[in-house]
Amino acid sequence: MESVAFIQWCLDHLNYWTITLLMAIESSFIPFPSEVVVPPAAYKAAGGNSDLNVFLVVIFATIGANIGAIINYYIAYFVGRPLVYKFANSRFGHMCLIDEAKVQNAEHYFDKHGALSTFIGRLIPAVRQLISIPAGLAKMKLSTFLLYTTLGAGIWNTILAAIGYYLQSVIPEEQLLSTVTEYSHELGYCFIAIGVLVVGFLIYKGRK
Repeated sequence: MESVAFIQWCLDHLNYWTITLLMAIESSFIPFPSEVVVPPAAYKAAGGNSDLNVFLVVIFATIGANIGAIINYYIAYFVGRPLVYKFANSRFGHMCLIDEAKVQNAEHYFDKHGALSTFIGRLIPAVRQLISIPAGLAKMKLSTFLLYTTLGAGIWNTILAAIGYYLQSVIPEEQLLSTVTEYSHELGYCFIAIGVLVVGFLIYKGRK
């Protein structure tokens, strides 16, 4: 209950530091959707009644996403596969909405698509938070991991910020989260389709 109150306090006092903190939480293994952070911040920035700038919202949200991703990456890098799966099967892992099947799916996704999956995975719901784990298990080069993570998270945060910024002139604030959630789910499906097409093209090109 205290953690819920803390998150609500952050949302009620959105600034660049709370945005960074909440996005770091979102990008780690703790279940917390970015849809409740970036769009409201961009919404406030568009209203002109706060000190927030929409471009800085995207930058600090992406920094936070990188922090959370690095935490997952290094946990997997140092503790190894057995302990990662042990955590996934633990009660605390289940409280974080993680189980063995989800970790296996993330690993399979990474094995199938390679380093590019770190970029594409950041754009796909349910894969976004876990894609850092197989990257760490595979001991992917940190600079490459950060490059793809920054690009993927940056694109996703830009889209969420654009939605929040646009909606400020269209709907009242109390309808924001439900509308953004609807948009983000549709975008997730689009990115899955785009990811499949990109990977298919790269495989075809590689074979030729």
